[in-house]
Amino acid sequence: MLLPKTEKRANGEAFDEMSPAKAIDAFVNAQQAAAGAVSAIPKEIDAGADAMAQAVRDGKSLIYVAAGSSGLMALADACELCGTFGISGDIVQIHMAGGVPTTGYMPGNTEDETDKAENIGRTTSKGDVALILSASGTTPYAVAAARSIKTSGGTVIGIANNPSTELLNLADIKVCLETPPEIIAGSTRLGGATAQKVALNLMSSLMGVKLGHVYQGLMVNLIADNAKLVQRAAAIVSQIAKVSGQDARDALEQTSGNTKAAILVAAGASLDAAQAALRSNDGHLGPCIATLKPTKPKKSN
Repeated sequence: MLLPKTEKRANGEAFDEMSPAKAIDAFVNAQQAAAGAVSAIPKEIDAGADAMAQAVRDGKSLIYVAAGSSGLMALADACELCGTFGISGDIVQIHMAGGVPTTGYMPGNTEDETDKAENIGRTTSKGDVALILSASGTTPYAVAAARSIKTSGGTVIGIANNPSTELLNLADIKVCLETPPEIIAGSTRLGGATAQKVALNLMSSLMGVKLGHVYQGLMVNLIADNAKLVQRAAAIVSQIAKVSGQDARDALEQTSGNTKAAILVAAGASLDAAQAALRSNDGHLGPCIATLKPTKPKKSN
């Protein structure tokens, strides 16, 4: 029987027959090789990020769909969008076969529940973007969701670790992560999931850049909803506007926690001017800083 690459065992000595030191070295090398699969498809990754960014601009949904380990990777990425980039949680959907587990038990038979996957498309509309993951590329739940969402006019980003599979054939944007065989055969929670995690992180991060939520490598649209993030937001304002920590905190208070607006206010702009500049530049901070003239003297450190 001809097995897909995700079901084959990595070449060389069996993992369980290695010394601990050799096993660790082999495992790390296998993870690095899997992550490297992402660098082979830059155009596809960028196209996925473009589609995600456009959906957010249009107020459409970002829909994450997967089963098993792929579902856990999707869950992790989806749940970070709000805090990191200020994406509204209301436009993010998470569909995991069998639901998000609340114990250590994650049943495998839910991967075959195509009827539940088909229901996802019934609430999907044109402009929505679905990120659908399946290491094999043939998981019934993922394939049924892709077909249903496409029928409803949604855009499908298919992410799989085997080429020319049904999920990728259905996808509008085909993200094929050709990872090597696993060091434990078929255990795609290892290399396959690592590559998926890297691809998702990269696409959502590029989406944040395209939306203007990253400036000079800083997350300028974060949601500061705990003490650590309030401190981080103040540090970001202080660093970009070149003001003291107290001035940064004052600006954040004046802007009700809007980090981008606080940067402009701390730099000397009025709140109205800051908000207007951000609207006219689609939320991109760079052009605002370049063109907005302060209306009051800038405070120094």
